[in-house]
Amino acid sequence: MKILELQDVSKIFYTKTQQTTAVSHLSFEVNEGEFVALIGPSGCGKTTILSLICRLIAPTSGRIVTKNDNAIGYMLQRDQLFEWRTIEKNVTLGLEVMRKNNAENRNKACELLKKYGLWEFRKHYPQQLSGGMRQRAALIRTLATDPDLLLLDEPFSALDFQTRLEVCDDVYSIIKKENKTALLVTHDISEAISLADRIVVLTSRPATVLTIHVTGLSNIDSPLKRRQSPKFSKQFELLHKYLHGENP
Repeated sequence: MKILELQDVSKIFYTKTQQTTAVSHLSFEVNEGEFVALIGPSGCGKTTILSLICRLIAPTSGRIVTKNDNAIGYMLQRDQLFEWRTIEKNVTLGLEVMRKNNAENRNKACELLKKYGLWEFRKHYPQQLSGGMRQRAALIRTLATDPDLLLLDEPFSALDFQTRLEVCDDVYSIIKKENKTALLVTHDISEAISLADRIVVLTSRPATVLTIHVTGLSNIDSPLKRRQSPKFSKQFELLHKYLHGENP
């Protein structure tokens, strides 16, 4: 079942003196239970696409069809945890904003903290947690609102390389265990291959679909293990050529 579909979507930003086309005739879909990655040259409009999907901005033309506009979770580049709130209070922030902060939903949030190893840290403040634990808390905050679709905007970019590998595994495992659908924006080809079932490769700005690559690694249940697959390096070379305008 399609959970998201972009149909010939374009976005033009206007000022008094000029217009800039960020996205042009973009079409792709995400199916329920999939993990899809968006990659493209720097500045091509990847974050703009996420903003369009979650209705922060409207397309100039085309249609965006979602299963439920109110069931989209957005995880940003940095964890955006409030330093003056405990982890427990940070995790329930989305519930407060959406006016869903009732006993039932708070209990669900607490269950997620227990399930994913943060319960004993619930009274701690963000500065007392490692970078990986902070990202886990940010993901739990997003999951607490029970979204159908998770939008992940380079959520690992602020982490060092080793932590990044570990947190990728961690986040992937949680998303799969919770049976969520995810759309990841990343500039990192390796990250896209290790996490995604399909990779939407974008052109330089204005972004449109250059190709859609199927990784064929969905049977491997860990991003770290995917990086060890014989298919990994070949796919990296292929996608690198696409991004640099070479003929694969």
